[in-house]
Amino acid sequence: MKLPRILSLLSILAVTSAFAANQTVSLPDADAIKAKLQNSIGVKVIAMQDSPIKDLYLAMTDRGILYISKDGSKVLHGNMYDLNNRMKNLTEAAMAKPRVEQLKKFEPDMLVYKAKDEKHVITVFTDITCGYCRKLHNQMQEYNDDGITVRYLAFPRAGVPSSVASEMEAIWCAKDPLKAMTDAKAGKDVTNKSCNANIAQQYELGQSFGVNGTPAIVLDDGTLIPGYQPPEQLLKTIENH
Repeated sequence: MKLPRILSLLSILAVTSAFAANQTVSLPDADAIKAKLQNSIGVKVIAMQDSPIKDLYLAMTDRGILYISKDGSKVLHGNMYDLNNRMKNLTEAAMAKPRVEQLKKFEPDMLVYKAKDEKHVITVFTDITCGYCRKLHNQMQEYNDDGITVRYLAFPRAGVPSSVASEMEAIWCAKDPLKAMTDAKAGKDVTNKSCNANIAQQYELGQSFGVNGTPAIVLDDGTLIPGYQPPEQLLKTIENH
């Protein structure tokens, strides 16, 4: 091949490369995406990381998990499953460890029904007006006898502020909160008291975990179990994890 032709080809390649470089789209950084989610749909991003799908972020927000494209243009809500691993719920797996870490901050606010021979610890987001929450509470001794310590956090389904949230604050502020909870779930009136019970923060924590109903049970490994499970069934569920 003659030298002029070689130079001509090199020139074309150089121009093409330069054009391609000029066409490269710079992706927004993580902070810009967080701000866009806040401004566009009103969610606060607690943490963000790469998802199992290339070019897709996993964002843990105050309203649960969202997936967002790395160019910040598309957002998805829902669970991601692994077809090659027995339909493992990848979204739930990603949430487990952050839940455990965040629960530690709320341990001083928990109402704890401790098992004498403790083998497992669960955290239950509860509402005093919820039928299945009352059923779970009525079986508290059975859970404890199975070695399961039950810790309560408040999740008033009516939201905050609400009359239910105020009643739950009165429970947390009572002289004997455990008895006050038992009375409230039996339909008895609880003396109206107020204090810094962090009911709103407990409710917001539940929302960030993806809680949308009560009872919602968080196992000690961070797995979220939606809904009521009787003592024997719950023990099997825990042991399977």
